[in-house]
Amino acid sequence: MEATKKNSWLTENRRSAIAAYLFISPFFILFAIFGLFPMLFSFYLSFFRWDGLDPMTFNGLDNFRFIFSDPIFYSSIQNTFIIGLLGTLPQIVVSLLIAFALNSSLIRFRNTFRTLIFLPYITSIVAVAIIFGLVFNNQPFGFANYILSLFDGGPIRWAAEYWPVKFAIATMVFWRWVGYNTIIFLAGMQSIPRELYEAAKIDGASIGQQLRLITLPMLKRIVMFVVFTATIGSLQLFTEPLIFLGRGLREEGITVVAYLWRDAFVYNTFGTASAAAIVLFVIIITLTAINLALSNLIGRSKRRVS
Repeated sequence: MEATKKNSWLTENRRSAIAAYLFISPFFILFAIFGLFPMLFSFYLSFFRWDGLDPMTFNGLDNFRFIFSDPIFYSSIQNTFIIGLLGTLPQIVVSLLIAFALNSSLIRFRNTFRTLIFLPYITSIVAVAIIFGLVFNNQPFGFANYILSLFDGGPIRWAAEYWPVKFAIATMVFWRWVGYNTIIFLAGMQSIPRELYEAAKIDGASIGQQLRLITLPMLKRIVMFVVFTATIGSLQLFTEPLIFLGRGLREEGITVVAYLWRDAFVYNTFGTASAAAIVLFVIIITLTAINLALSNLIGRSKRRVS
C-alpha cells in the first residue's frame, strides 16, 4: 500500500521536474556561494570595522560617513562617469557603423574582418593594459608622445594629468569592447529583412538614409541593451586603471571599484570598502531602473505608432 502511494506521488512529470532541478542546481549552488553570500556579507560588513584579522566591531553608519566625507571617493565617482562616457559613447557609435559596413556589401572578406574585430575582446585585459601603458608612457619616447612630437607637440604625462589619464583609460575600454558590441549589432542587423534595404535603394536612399531610417529604428531594443550593458560595465571598471596607474591609483584616474579595492586590500579597511560597494550597488540599480523605464517608454510609443 505504501509503495503504491509512493509511486502515485512520484509521477512522470514530477520525476522530470526533479531531474531538471538537479541538472540546473550546480549553477544556483555556485551562485549562492560565490555570488549571493558575498553580496549579503558585504552589506553586513558595511556596518562594522574590520581589518580581516581582528574581531569585527560594530560602528553603525561610520563607514558611510567616512566615505561621504572623503574627497577621493567623490573623485572616484566622477572619474567613473567621465571615463565611462569617453569610452562608451564613441564605442557604441563606432560599433554601429562597423556592424553596418560588415552587414552590407561594402567590404570584401567580411568573415575575416568579423573575426579580427572580435579579437580584442578575447585578449587578456592585463596584456591590453600593459601594451596601452607603453603607448601612453609619460616619457618622450612613449608612442603617443612620439606621435605628438611629429606635430611639434610637447610630451604629456598621461598617467598623472587630469584629462590625459582619463583619455588613456577610456581608449583601453574603447579598444577592448568595440568588437563585442559590433558583433551584437551585427546579429541584430542580420535579422532585418534585406527587402527593406533593396526597396530603399530603388527609391534612391543613400547609405546614411538607410542607416537612419531603417537600421536604427529596427535596432532600438538592441541599442538599449548595448547601452544598458555598457553602462554597467563602465561603472565596474577596475583592471584598466589598476594596471595603468599601479597600486598607488592616483586620484586623477581612480574609479569606484578601484577605490573600494584599495580600501580593502591595501589599507585593510573592509568596512569602508563594503560601504563603497553598497553605494555603487545603489547607483547601478538606479541607472538600471532608468534604463528599464526608457525601454518600456520606447516600447509603448512603438506600439502606439504601429
